[in-house]
Amino acid sequence: MAKIRIFELARSLNMTNPDLLDRLKEMGIEAKSHLSSLEDDIVEKVRQGVFRTEVEKPEKVEQKRVRSNVIRKRRQPVKSEAEPEAEAPAAQAPEAEEVTAPTAEEAVPEEAADADVSAKAETPTAPETPEEAEISVSEEAPVEEAADQVPPTDEAVDPAEAAPAEEESSPSRKKAKAKKHQAAKIIKFPDAPQRLSNKGVLEVVDDTAPADSPAAPAAATPAGEKDKKPSRKDRKKRGKTESVETEEAVPVKKKGVFKRKEIVEGVALYDRTRGRMRKKGKGGAKVPGGAKTQITTPKAIKRKVRINESISVAELAKRMGVKASEVIARLMGMGVMATLNQQVDFDSAALVAAEFEYEVEKASATEEELLELNVEEDQGNLKKRAPVVTIMGHVDHGKTSLLDVIRQSRITEGEAGGITQHIGAYKVNTANGEVVFLDTPGHEAFTAMRARGARATDIVILVVAADDGIMPQTIEAINHSRAAGVPIVVAVNKIDKEGADPDRVKREASDHGLVPEDWGGDTMFVNVSAKQKLGISDLLDMVLLQAEMLELKANPDKKARGVVIEAKLDPGRGPVATVLIHEGTLSVGETVVCGIHYGKIRAMFDDKGAPLDQAGPATPVELIGLGGVATSGDDLFAVGDEKSAKTVSENRQQKQRTEDLARKDSISLENFFEKMQEKEEKVLNIIIKADVNGSCEAIADSLQKFSSGEVKIHVVHSAPGTIIESDVTLASASNAIVLGFNVRPSPKVRALAAEENVDIRSYDIIYDLIDDIKKALTGMMSSTFEEEVLGRAEVRELFVIPKKGTIAGSYVLDGKIERGRPARLLRDGVIAYNGVIGSLRRHKDDAKEVASGYECGIGIENYNDIKPGDVIECYFLREIKPEL
Repeated sequence: MAKIRIFELARSLNMTNPDLLDRLKEMGIEAKSHLSSLEDDIVEKVRQGVFRTEVEKPEKVEQKRVRSNVIRKRRQPVKSEAEPEAEAPAAQAPEAEEVTAPTAEEAVPEEAADADVSAKAETPTAPETPEEAEISVSEEAPVEEAADQVPPTDEAVDPAEAAPAEEESSPSRKKAKAKKHQAAKIIKFPDAPQRLSNKGVLEVVDDTAPADSPAAPAAATPAGEKDKKPSRKDRKKRGKTESVETEEAVPVKKKGVFKRKEIVEGVALYDRTRGRMRKKGKGGAKVPGGAKTQITTPKAIKRKVRINESISVAELAKRMGVKASEVIARLMGMGVMATLNQQVDFDSAALVAAEFEYEVEKASATEEELLELNVEEDQGNLKKRAPVVTIMGHVDHGKTSLLDVIRQSRITEGEAGGITQHIGAYKVNTANGEVVFLDTPGHEAFTAMRARGARATDIVILVVAADDGIMPQTIEAINHSRAAGVPIVVAVNKIDKEGADPDRVKREASDHGLVPEDWGGDTMFVNVSAKQKLGISDLLDMVLLQAEMLELKANPDKKARGVVIEAKLDPGRGPVATVLIHEGTLSVGETVVCGIHYGKIRAMFDDKGAPLDQAGPATPVELIGLGGVATSGDDLFAVGDEKSAKTVSENRQQKQRTEDLARKDSISLENFFEKMQEKEEKVLNIIIKADVNGSCEAIADSLQKFSSGEVKIHVVHSAPGTIIESDVTLASASNAIVLGFNVRPSPKVRALAAEENVDIRSYDIIYDLIDDIKKALTGMMSSTFEEEVLGRAEVRELFVIPKKGTIAGSYVLDGKIERGRPARLLRDGVIAYNGVIGSLRRHKDDAKEVASGYECGIGIENYNDIKPGDVIECYFLREIKPEL
């Protein structure tokens, strides 16, 4: 059902918001403010109530002449139909020939002060005798804006209160009394000044006529009474009494024209100023309290807040004009624990703003619009591209050697330890077309690298050694490929080696869902030998056949998009990123966004180091020009202008800062005890520096696995690049050790480390790094002890020896009793004492140990309360070294 707000309904009814709210309150309709909504049935009810003609009995207006130039007008309650006829002669003026034109002074609210009111004067025929002179009351002419017309109050004045007022005859006393209740005099010139139409006849303007009633000629009614419909302002101010008096007319230069002065008494003045100028003080008259101060609300067009992707709590509160504590309270109600300077996202800000009746708009284009992510691709622009193939498998199964044969290169010879510890991208020209290869590490520490390779590829070549079979990292590679939905081609390597069994590989692969085609499955198996260069062409044919089945296409004429394979910080060139272009063409000089960084491409190189001006789809390149070291796996987008790139980068950086703050641990009542226990843990602080960003991630992830309940690894800092002085300073401040992987510190840095007593360790092979850290953590852990019972002896007789105490003559029941070992005294199965065996004798000779079946004398250090029948149990604690 459609709804309408109160301020819209008031506008359609030509009413003010307070008037309509009062009207709704009288009708029993609950409404909090003018921004509240009403249902259609309630709106129709309100419209009928406003426009319905209200017929009320006419009120008698009693006019009495106080003196020759003052007329007092009072409203009297209607008692019966016979009373107007009885009191009609009282309204006639006894002396009409001395009447001058007075000005009717009434309390006018602020809304009516500027209303354009024109009085339509009637000129009746002058009576022949003074007794026939009557006061004719003319109705007020209609005005254009009915909402601004406010007549005086309709409440009748009690005769007891009116009597003292009639006794006042002095104009000066009357003025003084009026000034006592007013804050200032308001002088107003009427638009149409009144004139004396005839001698003895006075025209009095009656403001009691409703604003929406048409002007009608004044009829000579008894006592000057006429019909009147109370307006909305009358009902609002019912219960308040204001005396309306006319003061002495002030003549001006023109003859017959009189100037009117208006006295605004205290009650009217209070209503007009909404309580701001209420009369106070010891001698001030008591004035009834007015309406409460209305809280102003901005217009609908001003109740909009324009923000970007996020905004701080303080800034949001400032733009809405509310207290920040109120915004924080609303966020807490939504389950968001935010501080004053914490950033909230667009959706959270919109929900909070709605609580304060504000609307949130995005100040700039969204990231999807700036990067053109939702643009539909025209199928006619797609062209065939080269397949991207990732080589995966267990460590030392021959992945890089196989790639060397395909590329006719010698990558393996330059690798430390003969293992791949980076992810590489290469483009190879074969007889059947181009193929892009991604070489991933096989060590268990490089899980994240293998996952990125599986997501960025079209086909996976799973290398399995024929003599080794399926290994843990092989299974992990299978899972990564399945998660990415990438087809797998199995290359059974080392078939020339002794003990090779390709059928064993097929059986084990079938157990993991890779069923060979010759066994009725859909997985291609190729037997190869990288060392003997056997089966290489067959493997490439299978890969290209699989690529044709996938129908790989891309649009080279659009803005480039790609993914970061690897990133590093080069000392001479700055941040360098290895990027695989997925679609579009990337050119030197273009502005790109990559993760939280952006920049203009200064140079590009292929996998062999040759410079490039452009790079099309399925092309691996090294690019220089980013503002920082990108994170492996970040997407790269070419942007039309630098301003858009900067906007996207700043928004992403702000999101990352917000996430980093959210990840920081905070103390609460729930986790206070846990935090206190963590302080007792032994923490090993580490700073990791490596040649590429992927190695930093791999090392950090591998070391975090060693954290346990007693020892914990805290990575203080991790970044690609060489070890510099700031790393040593940070390590000294945080009591950390510096681990370098494929990087070396300079002599100056080594001297600073020696001065600051900072331990710097450099490694080329990740095995050695992980083993050293594991040993260090093991040494930090406390050993545990396990109790082992040696033997038990029963006490049968007691001997008291001076200077040595009580000696228990005992019989060894089982095991053996050794001197100096811990022992416990058991009495009726309950431990009576824990101590150490101080003396052990057999036949008056000291003995080191006594075996079972023999008698001996046992003395317990510092304990003599031994009784016959007790059992002495001898044991020792075995130390168990901790393991990770």
